Amino acid sequence: MLGTIVNVIAIVAGSLLGGLFRKMMDDKLSASLIRVMGLAAFGLGINAVVQNMPKSTYPILFIVSLAVGCLIGELLQLNERLTSFATRNKDNNSLGQGIVTGCLIFCVGTLSILGPVQSALYNDHTYLFTNASLDFVTAMVLSTTYGVGMALAGVVLLLWQGSIYLLTLWLGNFITGTMMVEISIVGGFLIAMSGLSIMKAADFEALNCLPALLVPILWCMFAG
Repeated sequence: MLGTIVNVIAIVAGSLLGGLFRKMMDDKLSASLIRVMGLAAFGLGINAVVQNMPKSTYPILFIVSLAVGCLIGELLQLNERLTSFATRNKDNNSLGQGIVTGCLIFCVGTLSILGPVQSALYNDHTYLFTNASLDFVTAMVLSTTYGVGMALAGVVLLLWQGSIYLLTLWLGNFITGTMMVEISIVGGFLIAMSGLSIMKAADFEALNCLPALLVPILWCMFAG
């Protein structure tokens, strides 16, 4: 799991560095950055949906995934728990939204999903090292807006990539092209949802829908 560990360290380091820059900003600049980050997240999400929707083998799977994921998230009160934790941070009460957005951007991507597979099967960490460099920059930018608390997204990444790594050791290469497409569609909607919430254009609780990412994985594994 060397590649995953390096990836997590990159996120933590980027968050710490961005947090230092954040202390130099005034409230107006910080608010402007939050809106820009929301717009960027929305654009990334829509792009993922548009690119992958035509390739989908199960056109309504994303609807089922979002519904089931939302139900599980509501039952577990994921958003309430993170919000309660994040609001203890006096520097930035929107930290919870930032962490959710960061987790989605870090976890939903070809490099982040296929990287642990390559690492487990071939001891090849190239994908994850490349992903680490990208995540370092992303974490730095996000933490200039939300603070060093963005480093917590590294814990989620560790659990996500660690799970894929262990499943690959157990099941072999279970990640199929179809699964990647379906995960990308669901992830795209979640990222767009998070972006709208950050811009305050809609009142979505994206964290409560996070379990939706597991639905296409389980469906494709059993359907295949």
